[in-house]
Amino acid sequence: MKNLKSHFVFTQKQRNGIFLLVILILVFQCFYVFVSFSSEDISVDSKEIQLFQNEIDSLKLVEIEKRKPKIYPFNPNFITDYKGYTLGMTSEEINRLLKFRAQDQWINSAKQFQQVTNVSDSVFNKISPYFKFPDWVTNPKPKQQYTKSYKTTSPKSEAEKIDLNTATSIQLQKVYGIGEAFAERIIKYRTKQNGFVSIVELDEIYGLKPETITELKKSFSLKTPKKINRLDINLATKAELVTIRFIDYEIAHNIIEYRTLHEGFKSLDELTKVKDFPVKKIEIIKLYLHLN
Repeated sequence: MKNLKSHFVFTQKQRNGIFLLVILILVFQCFYVFVSFSSEDISVDSKEIQLFQNEIDSLKLVEIEKRKPKIYPFNPNFITDYKGYTLGMTSEEINRLLKFRAQDQWINSAKQFQQVTNVSDSVFNKISPYFKFPDWVTNPKPKQQYTKSYKTTSPKSEAEKIDLNTATSIQLQKVYGIGEAFAERIIKYRTKQNGFVSIVELDEIYGLKPETITELKKSFSLKTPKKINRLDINLATKAELVTIRFIDYEIAHNIIEYRTLHEGFKSLDELTKVKDFPVKKIEIIKLYLHLN
C-alpha cells in the first residue's frame, strides 16, 4: 500500500506539468468537437463552363483573323515574287505568270489567270475574288465609228506638231486609228508615269499598232519630256538599278555580275547579253541609263 501511494506523490513542477497537459487535452477535444473537417462537394455548372469556353474560342478566332494579312483588290498582271508568296502561290506558278508577262501579254480574266499559272483551286478560290482588271477589260465600250479621224498624208513641221505631254483626248482622236478608248489609254499612261520621257514609250500602250504610232508621230512630238536622272550603267548600284522600270533585284544582280566579269559595258545595247534581261523593253530601259 505504501508502494502504491508513492506513485501518486508528485513534486510541485510535476503537478504543474500534469495540469498543463490536462488543459491541452481539453483544448484539443473542444477543437475536434466544434471544428468540422468534412469536405463539401463543390457544385459545378457545366453549361456555364461550356459557354465560357465558347466565348474564349470565339475571341481566339477573332484574334487569328486580325493577325491574318489582309488582301486588297489588285491587278493579277502585276503580281511580284513577294506578292505571289504572300498569296500562297508556289515559285513555279509565279514564274509561269512572269514568263507570260515577259512576252508582253496580258491576263484579262480570272479564268485565264488559272490557265496561265496552273494555280491550285484552293488558292485560286481564295484570291480570285480580289482580282481587279481595268474598266476597259471588265466593261468594254462598244467600238466607235471614227468619223472625226483622218489619215495624214504628210508629216507636220516640228512647229505645227502638238506636244504629246499636253495633248487632249480630242486632239489625239484626230489621228487615224485613235478612238476614245486609245486616247484614254495614252492619257492614263502619261498620268501614271508623270509624263512621257520619250515618244518611244507609245509602244507600251496596250493594243496600239505600229502603223497607228507612225501616224501619231506625224502630228505629235515630245516638246516637254519628263525630266529624269539617268544612271551611269558602269557605276550604278543594285539599289539604284531596281528603281528603273522593268528591272528587278535579280536582273540588277545579273547586270552587275556581267559588268564585273567584262570590266564594264562598252555600249548600252550590250545589256541584251545579260541573263534574263527583258530584251523587248531595252529601248525604255535605255532612257534611264547613260554610258560615260
